[in-house]
Amino acid sequence: MTAPATTPETTAPVAPADFEPLILGFTCNWCSYRAADLAGTARTKYPHNVRLIRLMCSGRMEPEFILEGFAKGADAVIMTGCWPEDCHYRIQSVKALRRFIFLRRMLSDLGIEPARLQRFYASAAEGQRFADEMARIVDEVKALGPIPPEIRVALESRPEAPAPAFQPEEVEA
Repeated sequence: MTAPATTPETTAPVAPADFEPLILGFTCNWCSYRAADLAGTARTKYPHNVRLIRLMCSGRMEPEFILEGFAKGADAVIMTGCWPEDCHYRIQSVKALRRFIFLRRMLSDLGIEPARLQRFYASAAEGQRFADEMARIVDEVKALGPIPPEIRVALESRPEAPAPAFQPEEVEA
């Protein structure tokens, strides 16, 4: 991956013309993953840049998933889920929204533009909405350009999470 070019007037990076971002999308099994499926079966076109990962619920999204995605090469991460009033797990969509707000602040502190983390809702019947949102996000990330290599290196070298205190193999039958 090459570093973005800069113009003489500014030191802000300019995305290369051929930059194609890799975007990681975490989808809720019950709504947004089904919306993606509907978009596919209806042959609705949306950018090929998005790699979807299905979670049972967007409330299951751990901050570590986002950081790992950026460390492993994603230029943006999308969190999608049920509309809050339609969440199959009651308030988990609201829990995911709180994490989203927290993560955008954390990414800003790490030197990553908050716009690289996006969130939207899509019900199972909103395949066209899903495709439209994906296209919008890909266009926004293309304008941002790639994440600087030094930020990726910093993310890759972050300390591992501590081991859990309870180890299942320690339990005697």
